[in-house]
Amino acid sequence: MKKRYLLLEDGKIYTGEAFGGDQECIGELVFNTGMSGYQQSITDQSYNNEILMFTYPLIGNYGINRDNLESTKPTCKGVVVSEVARRTANWRMTMSLPEYLAQQNIPGISGIDTRAITKHIREHGAMKAAILNEIKSDSLETLNKTKLDPEVIKESATNNAYTAPSVGNRVVVIDFGLKYSILRELSKRNCDVVVLPPTTTLQDVKEVDPDGVMLTNGPGDPMNISDSTLKMIREVEQEYPIFGICMGHQLFALANGATTTKMKFGHRGFNHPVRNLETGRIDFTSQNHGYTVNRDSVASTRLEVSMEEINDHTVEGLKYPGKPAFSVQFHPDAAPGPHDADYLFDDFMKLMNENKTKHSRKVIE
Repeated sequence: MKKRYLLLEDGKIYTGEAFGGDQECIGELVFNTGMSGYQQSITDQSYNNEILMFTYPLIGNYGINRDNLESTKPTCKGVVVSEVARRTANWRMTMSLPEYLAQQNIPGISGIDTRAITKHIREHGAMKAAILNEIKSDSLETLNKTKLDPEVIKESATNNAYTAPSVGNRVVVIDFGLKYSILRELSKRNCDVVVLPPTTTLQDVKEVDPDGVMLTNGPGDPMNISDSTLKMIREVEQEYPIFGICMGHQLFALANGATTTKMKFGHRGFNHPVRNLETGRIDFTSQNHGYTVNRDSVASTRLEVSMEEINDHTVEGLKYPGKPAFSVQFHPDAAPGPHDADYLFDDFMKLMNENKTKHSRKVIE
């Protein structure tokens, strides 16, 4: 097997075997603790600019299928595994994981101790890394000088509006790098979905005449979002029910005066326990984020913290008292992951039903 190298910005080098695409890459190295769902994770746009490392020892054993894609074009920079499956078997699969990564020109590296690297990141924090085909004298210098693109939402989100028509509540989905699983959950509830780009204005939303608005997940630092987007959220929440997920949750917080901060190593996995502070209910949730809402900053806003992560008490949910507007940091769409929290989509449906717009509907061409 061809050798390949994982170089960390602190100078650590790990030697493994190459699979997938042939190109080299630089990105932020993050780890995912899920035991399955590698296909959904690799195609999740929230991993844009990141090298995705799996802690579970064997990855790729059920191949790739067309039904579990979360986007048509993955944007993670690379994939790191302890062992890539040599044999794959699943009746739905269309190709193996190495074949898929080669098709998408995403480099992979296997045969290294991913759990040791995870412990290193947990101790020292998330850091840049490079997947290289050879180590050169200036490789570390090049890695440390490389700046990651802060405008990743522009690459991950749609530039054009599109629809998924149905007969139920009309929902505007503002795309910051959405997962298809969000659209699937809305479709299950017969929602008439109109997806709009992140440059959407209040007027754009009004022209669609929705019953509610959803703010999706997406990659990068929420502080890089434009002031016009935050203004749009403030305006929309005054007129329509609103539901934010992951990046959408962070933008909902920023729009209302709270702040966000980068976490030491983030939450990426499918077993994070979250407590509802109003009911005491505990759900296991699917999460993928490297930033969090500063809890202390919420006190100076009109928002209230509605949910928290049990282990580290980070903010997992916000609500706007007196308004049909709320958000969660985790993924109730759970693809992959537990479905404990999918009731939140039903809560969103109830808010829309209670706040139906009174004027006549416009026809979406």
